[in-house]
Amino acid sequence: MRGIAIALIRHGNYYQRPNTPSAHQPWPLNDEGRVQAQDCAIQLKELALELDLPIHSHWFSSPLARAQETANIINETLGINAEITLCDQLMERGLGAANNLTISDIESCLQDLQLLKNTPADWKSNSYFRLPLPGAESLMEAGERVATQLKEIASSPDAQETLVPVVGHGAAFRHAAHQLGVMAFEDIKRYSMHFAQPVVLFHNSHGEWTHCAGEWKVRQTNTEFTD
Repeated sequence: MRGIAIALIRHGNYYQRPNTPSAHQPWPLNDEGRVQAQDCAIQLKELALELDLPIHSHWFSSPLARAQETANIINETLGINAEITLCDQLMERGLGAANNLTISDIESCLQDLQLLKNTPADWKSNSYFRLPLPGAESLMEAGERVATQLKEIASSPDAQETLVPVVGHGAAFRHAAHQLGVMAFEDIKRYSMHFAQPVVLFHNSHGEWTHCAGEWKVRQTNTEFTD
């Protein structure tokens, strides 16, 4: 059946600032993350053979440093000189005015603004909660944004019957998968994504999305997600 396979690739491990829930941190990959990105190139090759689809020459990536670097390392390792388009729509959930503040700073700010009492205890991982600060969005809104971008990629005539790498962020990808009908809502918190290991969604000619290859990561009990 005619269609397109999109490889969702969470960036590799990076220098994430501790106790800082914003996924808009500007830090690059660490050594482990760079090795993960190199290994991802091998996985993409294997998936392309398994699906009997060529890897497309036009890729997409979040502009955040860890995603860009992951995409570039995979590209260099494969040696196919793919064009990589950076898309703001693929970024992780933004916290607006609270971007890159620590958890304690954010909650202190909300307390000072008399907003903390109306903030759920699970605000960092609550899919529908949006911080009451300028520019903030909910995880579900981020997922809708990413899903819209994936639909646009899937509609490209020259990408049909190819495997298209898309590098971004775990929570936004999972919420997008829910928006596209391939992940149940309760599974958003149940699963995570491995660093730099593709999960492939297939979009067929009837407009249907399915999960066709790659494995979600089962999340450890009582852990929260931000990326």
